[in-house]
Amino acid sequence: MSITSLAAVPSVHRACPVFRGRIGQDARSGHYAVPHRYRLHLSTACPDGLRLAVGHSLLGLDAGCPVTVLPAVPDCPGGGHAALRPLYEASAHHYTGPALAPVLSDDWSGRIVSTEARDILRDLDRFPHEGGAALYPSGQESVIEAVEAMCDAIEEAAQCAGRAGTGPVERAAALDALFDTLGRLESRLTEEEYLVDDRLTAADVELWVTLVQLDMVHRCHLDASAVHRIAAHRALWVYAGRLAARPAFGRHLDLEGISRRHHGRCQGLEAAGAAVQILDWAGRAADTEDASRR
Repeated sequence: MSITSLAAVPSVHRACPVFRGRIGQDARSGHYAVPHRYRLHLSTACPDGLRLAVGHSLLGLDAGCPVTVLPAVPDCPGGGHAALRPLYEASAHHYTGPALAPVLSDDWSGRIVSTEARDILRDLDRFPHEGGAALYPSGQESVIEAVEAMCDAIEEAAQCAGRAGTGPVERAAALDALFDTLGRLESRLTEEEYLVDDRLTAADVELWVTLVQLDMVHRCHLDASAVHRIAAHRALWVYAGRLAARPAFGRHLDLEGISRRHHGRCQGLEAAGAAVQILDWAGRAADTEDASRR
């Protein structure tokens, strides 16, 4: 499988107020990678928040960039988190919209640097961190971007296939697109342990969170036949389970929170596939906790 040959896929990320400041490599950028200046605010029940939590752990940034964990379900009317309201109001004049997560904030100014998860993770990768391993290894950026596009395609196809009101022809086309993308990833992971450069990278974080969402959220709106076909991609789910058993991944799994967030936002109808969970995520998380105690 050639990952890099894939065409870009339009982003399916949330529609929200976007702050896209970037952390540069020196003081001329305005924001530069210095320990103890920045703070992450996220909910691990949210896919973007889960990606950032995993990446943050892999980089070993607990001391240099602390994390504030937010509730699974936003606590403000109309969405958003009350704890983030002061940051939004300080960052946008007369701001009245929802105070959404994730957020990377600047403790020096009390303002938001960015709300764009992929930019944030790339910038965190510039921080000095334990072990020195990069999530975005030099020369592999285009490959990682292609995996991001594939993950967006999975999300978009699964949403379309499970959406109430989707016609049979449109649903069939969405499922074809879903199985095609899963099949290409399956082929890659049948031959390799990781997606890029034979090592753990941001591409693996992206795909792992996408598989969590596919099983814990989108599965609930697909018929049993579709779920069985998804589960038949054995290499993908062995890979997902293997990563879930690593502390940097598994300890951030908030399965109850994901379910609560899903039911709080979802307007689709539950389908037969809801009863056929693909992976025992709770068991994997328990294995992680046991391993961390030893």
